[in-house]
Amino acid sequence: MGDNESFWESLIYAHPTCVAWKQEAEGSIYHLASILFVVGFMGGSGFFGLMYVFSLLGLGFLCSSVWAWLDVCAADIFSWNFVLFVICFIQFIYVTYQVRSVSFEKEFQELYSSLFQPLGISLTVFRKIVLCCDAEVVTLEKEHCYAMQGKTPIDKLSMLVSGRIRVTVDGEFLHYIFPFQFLDSPEWDSLRPTEEGIFQVTLTAETDCRYVAWRRKKLYLLFAKHRFISRLFSILIGNDIADKLYALNDRVHVGKGLRYDIRLPNFYQVAVPGTPKVQPAEQLVSNSRQKFTNFGNCDSSKK
Repeated sequence: MGDNESFWESLIYAHPTCVAWKQEAEGSIYHLASILFVVGFMGGSGFFGLMYVFSLLGLGFLCSSVWAWLDVCAADIFSWNFVLFVICFIQFIYVTYQVRSVSFEKEFQELYSSLFQPLGISLTVFRKIVLCCDAEVVTLEKEHCYAMQGKTPIDKLSMLVSGRIRVTVDGEFLHYIFPFQFLDSPEWDSLRPTEEGIFQVTLTAETDCRYVAWRRKKLYLLFAKHRFISRLFSILIGNDIADKLYALNDRVHVGKGLRYDIRLPNFYQVAVPGTPKVQPAEQLVSNSRQKFTNFGNCDSSKK
């Protein structure tokens, strides 16, 4: 204990204390460096946040180096500040190169800004998602089918980037799919990774369409490597299925002008037992809606 106390005493009391403080302030370069440090440490996260931090800190260390060289005339202070300036400069160049290397086609840029950026997804994470689909955007011409009822296998997950898709079952219209919505989220959610299936609806392009497609096996491998991406897609797919269910719900009515609510099916069955639940022209729509509901039940049983 005595040795430790003598060490701390020598560290604190070995140097002479300041008896007279300098009356004049340091030069403007020193204060400019301090301001740059304060503003620099207010930077955020992400690539652009890092560029902001390293650029301002680098300028701050550069000003400190100039101050040490011209005013203080201390080689050690100048050396340390200049080394820190070089480190910040190298980091700034590295981050800038990373930002420039993360560049996508126009469709992927729109997809990121419309869907992923509002969720706080970084460009590095989005790049992994894009590479999983080979950075390819597929074109679907007008009146061509993306999937045919009872024929097309469920082997991928796709998202519409531009255009409009019409969904039908047995020739009966169900709903539309608009840009930045999944084409086959109910089919994807209805199957386990090892299961296979076929489409129960027909998806036809009403206009010239462009979409992004992820193959099932590659996407599941990506989910296994990055659990965050798996949870992200789970949320996006669940929200997309809910939108499709409500799109179907808007087309289904019960008697006396009441709208059939998928959240409270038993209520209308009890409230109006003597009236038909669905108009005859929309019976097929109700059946198809039930298929979407079954997809949701399959997801619950898996969990």
